[in-house]
Amino acid sequence: MAHLTQRRPENVDGDFYVDRTCIDCDTCRWMAPEIFSRESSMSAVHHQPQNDTERLHAMQALLSCPTASIGTVEKPKDIKLAQQSFPIPIAENVFHCGYHAENSFGAASYLIQRSDGNILVDSPRFSPPLVKQIEEMGGIRYLYLTHRDDVADHQKFRDHFGCDRILHVDEINRSTESVEIKLTGSDPFQLDAELLIIPVPGHTKGHTVLLYKNRFLFTGDHLAWSDRLGQLIGFREACWYSWDELKRSMQKLSHYSFEWVLPGHGRRYHADAKTMHQEMQKCLAWISSNVDSGEWD
Repeated sequence: MAHLTQRRPENVDGDFYVDRTCIDCDTCRWMAPEIFSRESSMSAVHHQPQNDTERLHAMQALLSCPTASIGTVEKPKDIKLAQQSFPIPIAENVFHCGYHAENSFGAASYLIQRSDGNILVDSPRFSPPLVKQIEEMGGIRYLYLTHRDDVADHQKFRDHFGCDRILHVDEINRSTESVEIKLTGSDPFQLDAELLIIPVPGHTKGHTVLLYKNRFLFTGDHLAWSDRLGQLIGFREACWYSWDELKRSMQKLSHYSFEWVLPGHGRRYHADAKTMHQEMQKCLAWISSNVDSGEWD
């Protein structure tokens, strides 16, 4: 919980503020860029909400902050309205779950709502308001985990929803040894006609990405958009296994068609398939010539 006594001096005057417990995960800045910005290596409020839309975005960022570093001077009366806004629609039947977890360093998670069973992509915090909303949307059939870093409260979601968890065997450790579906090898895995899991070793040895309907690519910590660089990137400074393997994985991924990049860290990116292919080629060229990762934004 944010404390007013720890309020950062970089915040502008007003109700919302960020305190000194911020870990610079970037969550609030991409969720509500009109409110939050980066100042002295942490987030801060650069503009107080001036209308209902800005207020909602600020409240969504407050609820999603993994370290509860965002606070308000006055007790918010619209907290339930903000809670009910999650999961937040992105496009069609794809949603951003919010409620980022500190032990995933604030990674984003997503929900795909489907008639034959919903899919949770990576794990958010097991927060009762979010769980209630997911129940009303049909629960969870699969909990797909891109890699070991963003598993957060996977066991609590499994216990509550009875979902089958999916994780590559090279990512499994003591906390995930009980996952129901363990992927192996380097070949793509067709979960069903609309869902393809693609191994992309690099960030970690068993990292995978999920391609849905040849449109939505859930990329974990493999691929993201950098606002600072204005292009798609891989994270050189957060490559825990092999940068050379990541380069090869990115090359393989460039042969697939998709329109959305939905990462755990970094920014989302949306374009038509032709433009996305061109951006992937720029990314490949940049990866081969540049070690600046642009993390996280």
